[in-house]
Amino acid sequence: MRGIWTALITPFNKKNEIDFLAFRRILQDQKNAGISGVIPCGTTGESPTLTLKEKKELITTALEVLCGTPVKVFAGTGTNNTSETLELSVWANQQGVDGLLIVTPYYNKPSQAGLEKHYLTIANAVTCELMLYHVPGRTGVSLMPETIARLAQHPQIRSLKDATGSLAFANEIMDLTMQKGVQLDLLSGDDVTFLPLLSIGAAGIVSVASNLFPRAMVALFHAVENGELEVARKIHHFYYPLFRDLFIESNPVPIKLAMSLSGWCSEYVRMPLTPLTPSSSDQLTHSLIRCNMNQGKSL
Repeated sequence: MRGIWTALITPFNKKNEIDFLAFRRILQDQKNAGISGVIPCGTTGESPTLTLKEKKELITTALEVLCGTPVKVFAGTGTNNTSETLELSVWANQQGVDGLLIVTPYYNKPSQAGLEKHYLTIANAVTCELMLYHVPGRTGVSLMPETIARLAQHPQIRSLKDATGSLAFANEIMDLTMQKGVQLDLLSGDDVTFLPLLSIGAAGIVSVASNLFPRAMVALFHAVENGELEVARKIHHFYYPLFRDLFIESNPVPIKLAMSLSGWCSEYVRMPLTPLTPSSSDQLTHSLIRCNMNQGKSL
């Protein structure tokens, strides 16, 4: 699970339909950039607004485009309904995905026992890998380190996307899993914490920014792996304005505007999301210009 994993956007046209032509172009660029894997139908892909049919079409399209390449496909199949998550996860596993991204059930606010049972229900039903997705700021529920460490003992649960933004939390996870002698790859869930988490042993990132500049994110990761820390710091600081402003309002609204300005797709999002406010749009556009991203589709 090492490297850069892109949390793919879902492009829409003005009729509010999925723009599969744009989606395929994005997938091809991800492949050419040397990304480790892609994740369709996650939160960045506006999964709460996608129908089951649309999710299946996006997952099968990703598998088709990336078939025979080193780029892995992890499907975002998590919901706050265990039976619904199970159904889609089993289906995706049967289609040949490399793994599943399973978000903690949102809104229900299950106990730690409930969270553990939810994940184990899915893990026991599939043969592919599971990535736990911990993003309490959006779901209203937190996985405790002890729960994560117990789940990591399951052979299918191999990684954790941590979007808490807390180095202390990440350290606690690493410490507990090492104590228990289990392997769990920790990936940053926030672009701005990618480099700091690599410094303490993270395996990579599930990135929003890599929709737009996958080559730069790959270069940052390789610089760290090669011990070129000054190079990694320069890349991080160069793109920091975008790391910050791609979350100036709710994801994926900013990244969709950035992708639109760079010629990849439209900026349309599905309600209840709405376009960026003028002030946020101006700030993001300024950061794009500052990072020279207005000159090309990707770096």
